[in-house]
Amino acid sequence: MFWKKRKTGIGQKNNNHHQKMQNIAVTTEAIKNMLDNMNDAEIIERQSAKGQKVTLVYIKTLIDQERLNETIIEPLMQGYNDTVIECIAASKIMKISTLEEAQRQLMFGSVLIKDPIHNQWWAVFLGNPLSRAIETSEQETILYGAKDSFSEQLEQNITLIRRRLPITELKAEKFTVGSLSETTVVLMYIEGLTNPEYISIAKKKISEINYDVFFDSSQLAAFMEDHHYSVFPQFQQTDRPDVCAFSLSLGKITILVGNTPFALVAPITLFHLFQSPEDYINRWLVASFLRLIRYVSFFLSVVLIPVYVAATTHHYQVMPLQVLSVLVESRSKLPFSPFWEAFFMLLTIEIIKEASLRMPTKSSQTLGMIGGIVIGQAAVEAGFASKLLIVLMGISAIVSFLVPNYLMTKANTLIQFAFLLLSSLLGIPGIALGMIVIFAHLNGLTSLKQPYFAPIAPFYWKDWIDLFIRGPLTWMKTRPDHLHPLQKWRYGQRR
Repeated sequence: MFWKKRKTGIGQKNNNHHQKMQNIAVTTEAIKNMLDNMNDAEIIERQSAKGQKVTLVYIKTLIDQERLNETIIEPLMQGYNDTVIECIAASKIMKISTLEEAQRQLMFGSVLIKDPIHNQWWAVFLGNPLSRAIETSEQETILYGAKDSFSEQLEQNITLIRRRLPITELKAEKFTVGSLSETTVVLMYIEGLTNPEYISIAKKKISEINYDVFFDSSQLAAFMEDHHYSVFPQFQQTDRPDVCAFSLSLGKITILVGNTPFALVAPITLFHLFQSPEDYINRWLVASFLRLIRYVSFFLSVVLIPVYVAATTHHYQVMPLQVLSVLVESRSKLPFSPFWEAFFMLLTIEIIKEASLRMPTKSSQTLGMIGGIVIGQAAVEAGFASKLLIVLMGISAIVSFLVPNYLMTKANTLIQFAFLLLSSLLGIPGIALGMIVIFAHLNGLTSLKQPYFAPIAPFYWKDWIDLFIRGPLTWMKTRPDHLHPLQKWRYGQRR
């Protein structure tokens, strides 16, 4: 009870502070008090061509100071108009009435100007366009296809999508989340194509968020997910504008978050995480083969080591004699049980992966290659691991990287450890039990309230043409049924 009262008190204090700022009129003295102890805040006075003393307030680290001279100061000193605002050559000018509006505009890169004749404050947006150049995606690399990727600049990301979908039906609605960060979130969808249910669910989830800071799209996804305790991602994160544009054309929504190069795509299914942009560039037979390899690789990365532990612990009698003799010879001097042997080696592989990711790029490749070889060879010579396990570890580590989605790769690691424990306790029946639990869990998951295991459960047979294989594009005449788009046909004349 005490804790609830305390939380309520803090919330009331914050609300009272905002209400207080809403009721305070904008004065020079109030702005000075608000900007106290801010070294990068500037309050200057300039005399206009009419002899009027004009007060300028801005945060010099947030504005473009060259544009300040060109847009405001020089026109004021050379202008012949009666009012200050008529002298300014800027397009984004906003009237300021309260201290809260003044604070918000200052922190987003505006210059506050006081008109001495009418005693009115104005805000002129001169935000510093700080952004890196458009670069190639490092997370979703492809050999053929578009090479551009998102940056931390929200407007630039919207532009990259609109260039691919130059239609007025592509809507972009703006929201603000985070009481401290005030992060801008943009919800994009195609009106008349995307199911309105997805749009209303996304709007409701965004509007109900009550948190202080958002610095990445994954943090926003954590508040919008339907199932917070699942290891499977329910939003697809991508930094490729072509992926977002293609998803929008299917009837999905895209959520862009300010100051992060990763967008969110929803609703998704498990099978969307195995698809690559290159699938729709390669010949359909090649693309289908590569997609099947991804599914097989994911399955092998999950069960390969657990099957080894189950076979050596519970089912060694069913192995061929030649294989059994090799296995007995390699394990004859090992001090650990198959479970602990595999557990320590899997843990070592994960440590090497994380270390290679955190180190500089040129050093990480050397660490991953030499570290794996040296540690594997040393483990065999020291009698801590069998040669067969080292071979299986190498295969399992390589095939785990074939899944295009990095979040799915991390989920794969946790599932592998769970299967390892089940295989040591129950053997092959334990692995079968784990698969049943995983399939039941996937069948119960949703993304924006839509089934996560579609088009298998519920069953949509037409969508199987782009499920385990990628059929010819000429056969994909309709959009996926499990997305329930308002426009089913891709060809306009066949609607």
